[in-house]
Amino acid sequence: MLKRVFVAPDPGRIRLRFASRAVIGIGLAVALCGFVGHSLEAAITGGLAALLALFTVTDPTVRGQAVTTALLPAAGLPVLALAAALHDAPAARDLSFLAVMGAGVYARRWGPRGHALGVFAFMMFFAAQFLHTVPAQLPELYTAVALSLGAASTVRFGLWCYERRLPVPAPPAPPEIGGRLRVTTRQAVQATLGGAFALGLGQVLSDHRWYWAVGATWWVFVNTTSRGETLVRGFRRVLGTVIGIVSGFAVAIPLDGAAVPTAVVVAIGVFGIFYTAAVSYSWMMFFVTVMAGMLYGALGVLDAALLWLRVAETAVGALGAVLAVLVVLPVTTHAVTDAWIQRALRCVHACTADAADRLAGSPLADPAPRVAELEVLLGRVRLSLAPLVHPLNPLRARKARARRVLALLDDCAREVRGLALVAADPDASHDARLTAACLRVEAAVEILTSPRPGTVPAAPAPAHRTPAAHPALAHLHDLERALAELVSPLSHAPYAASANA
Repeated sequence: MLKRVFVAPDPGRIRLRFASRAVIGIGLAVALCGFVGHSLEAAITGGLAALLALFTVTDPTVRGQAVTTALLPAAGLPVLALAAALHDAPAARDLSFLAVMGAGVYARRWGPRGHALGVFAFMMFFAAQFLHTVPAQLPELYTAVALSLGAASTVRFGLWCYERRLPVPAPPAPPEIGGRLRVTTRQAVQATLGGAFALGLGQVLSDHRWYWAVGATWWVFVNTTSRGETLVRGFRRVLGTVIGIVSGFAVAIPLDGAAVPTAVVVAIGVFGIFYTAAVSYSWMMFFVTVMAGMLYGALGVLDAALLWLRVAETAVGALGAVLAVLVVLPVTTHAVTDAWIQRALRCVHACTADAADRLAGSPLADPAPRVAELEVLLGRVRLSLAPLVHPLNPLRARKARARRVLALLDDCAREVRGLALVAADPDASHDARLTAACLRVEAAVEILTSPRPGTVPAAPAPAHRTPAAHPALAHLHDLERALAELVSPLSHAPYAASANA
């Protein structure tokens, strides 16, 4: 399973660049904190700030990323001060933690910037609980955060700004589902109530480590929309934590906080978190758990009982998230999946239109950004369909249809990528048949995304034989066939355009 994660496709080596830059940026941040004489607690806080800046800031432009990074202290430092001030006031601390959690989820309605600021604020409160921060430590922690964000920014925007040469599409905003409340509002309510459940039960398990349960609830909600996605994410979080705990027994406990080996393992953990985040949530959580175990070892509080408590708190947090999405303002998997599929299909059409314009001689048309957007949207479709294709799903017919949809959408993406490559060739010429084929693709997409309830889409016009001499037409006709074959699984599946329950 791990081998499959590390050999997964990595177009443009984005994941490798992402992970390698993170190790350098976070390593530099922690090294600078040590150089100026900061305590271990301050170095950990600074390292976390650098990690979050490199991991969560995903604006579509480099300038936007720089602005969001600059705004992180404004969101996080007041929250850190609040958490420290409430260190000896448990009731106020708990209510404030839940308020920060709800506000952090609600902030996602403002796109990647709102998401990054919300995560940073929440994690500053979490870090204060992890390190038992008190007001007297705030000046040092503030300095560590500022120094670390500066180090991370130097690496990201100066030493290694690969986005300038290789643009990375921003994560798409959650789709809007029918109802009185927006998805982000529903999720804010769900996360707050799920967090309250996790906080209460977590404190029953431990007066000192309860915050792991709240953290687990929070991270289960990140990048999920429907109840099905949340169920799968909760399962994968617990699975990754358990595997990480087993490794903790083998690695973290024997090292017992030894400085150099701990630093090496933490660096490996950082690389693993960033490299696997896009392809496997379970393995990302494995690396998070191993890294957390190493940090506990460095703080001198690691033992077997603490590791098992970590598993129990994670399970409680996942349970809180699951109960919240099942009971409180639920968003169905079918409605969310339908919305993502429609967006992916419209993107297929946009890619095709841009490629056709480019082949027709338009110097302004460029399908490459649309192709990158399509890859991101397909990732969201896979995440949304994950509950239906999960091995534990007993509904075989739905599982088969979901797998068929994924396979055909992958076929569409492959043909669109091929078409974009042909269009990028300056020697490629326009053919009148391209216009007709693009019109048929547009008609097919309109049929597949039809909002009329109960309507079974008609198949697009049959594709003609493609001359081998014209690769663009070959890609378009194969794209038509894939769209035509999508009619059946989409019209018979509960997540088809007619299912908006």
